[in-house]
Amino acid sequence: MQIEQQITGLDAKPLGRVSAAAGVLAMSAGSAAVWYFDPAKANFLPACPLLSLTGFACPGCGLTRAFHSLLQGHWIEALDFNLMLPVWVVVFGYVWITLFVLAVRGRSLPMWFSKPGFLITFMIVLMAFGVVRNIPVWPFTILFP
Repeated sequence: MQIEQQITGLDAKPLGRVSAAAGVLAMSAGSAAVWYFDPAKANFLPACPLLSLTGFACPGCGLTRAFHSLLQGHWIEALDFNLMLPVWVVVFGYVWITLFVLAVRGRSLPMWFSKPGFLITFMIVLMAFGVVRNIPVWPFTILFP
């Protein structure tokens, strides 16, 4: 039954619908904050601990600046901060839509992003991107944020 729910989606009880609505509001408020505050100028947004301690960029380095640029309409600049941005947009967008549908109609969309095959593939791609973006040779230096 549990595997069937992961494939077909989840049915929500009233508390689950409220939690999904809270998730939609939190993601929307976070997006609005990233749109409004420039991460390069706002000093309350945290810096990447890995980059600060070691000088190596993690796969997520530059994502806040990338989302800010994307929400401001600067597509090329956004991709310059983090080339994995389109993948993150799809994942975050699907999560937002799934939570919204769950809050409105009480039944979510298929949860493909929580399947082990997707998660393992996504982690391998992220680790490979994290390694490649830290190679100090051109053209890999283009990927450094």
